Amino acid sequence: MFVACLAAPALAQFGEVDTAGAKNGKEAVLRYEIGMIVTAGGEPCAGIVATVPVPMDWPEQEVRIVSEDFSPYVKHAAYREQTGVKQLVVNIPQIPAGEQVRAVITVETTRSTLLPPEDTSGFVIPKKLDRKVRPYLAASPKIESRNPKIRNLAKEITADHEGAWEKAEAIYDWVREHVKYQDGPLKGALAALNDGTGDCEELTSLFIALCRASGIPARTVWVPGHCYPEFYLEDDMGHGHWFACQAAGDRSFGGIAEVRPILQKGDNFTVPEKPREKLRYVAEFLTGAGGQPKVKWVRVPVRGPA
Repeated sequence: MFVACLAAPALAQFGEVDTAGAKNGKEAVLRYEIGMIVTAGGEPCAGIVATVPVPMDWPEQEVRIVSEDFSPYVKHAAYREQTGVKQLVVNIPQIPAGEQVRAVITVETTRSTLLPPEDTSGFVIPKKLDRKVRPYLAASPKIESRNPKIRNLAKEITADHEGAWEKAEAIYDWVREHVKYQDGPLKGALAALNDGTGDCEELTSLFIALCRASGIPARTVWVPGHCYPEFYLEDDMGHGHWFACQAAGDRSFGGIAEVRPILQKGDNFTVPEKPREKLRYVAEFLTGAGGQPKVKWVRVPVRGPA
């Protein structure tokens, strides 16, 4: 996951149709350059395939590709999308010695904050899940939702709470009260529970693990330099809704004042670059049949037109 400073967002007000789920609030329009610069050293390089994740559309985010800057050596570039993540895939058959190849796009994201619903009394834990939501009840890398310690704790936390919203909020408050924020390397939900410390990834992972152990689907949302969780409940009409919360930082449950671009949603990905490995987050990849290419990954905010 990359960390970047953001250009100052332009804020406006959405006019959203009222629904039982979270409402869109203020919006921010931001632009990013995303891609790669590949350089061949003292010998030519051949057969290069590179992929980089790019933002995609979500209910609270719209993405527009403003421009594409591909050097002539790029023979094919396409976008590949799967559940929760979108990738730019670039094919470079050959780079002569000493030459540099640029494959960079500029994307514009229009992202809104999320406001929690006014009435939370009618939400229930879904009994029959859509196949697209079902994976968010399973264990993920560093989210050990089937661990006995986590399952027993989930029962203990939610035992005195009747409503689905109250159960999820009790889990949220427990994690924030019992895990002290401490920046450090990734260690996951179970280690955060055992140590009582962790950063945004650990607090997010533990909240998700406890939700899943309680039958509440949940997933990770990745933004530049940060992540936070979403949980899923159904309203009294049987319609499902995702709700965000801020695991690390100011208390914000059921909505979130976040406008940084959503990079990915999920925490258990499989991509062609690593078909046998489950990934928490889809990173950049580069492979080549010959030579030793040097790559600079580009992920920088840029200011839009005045």
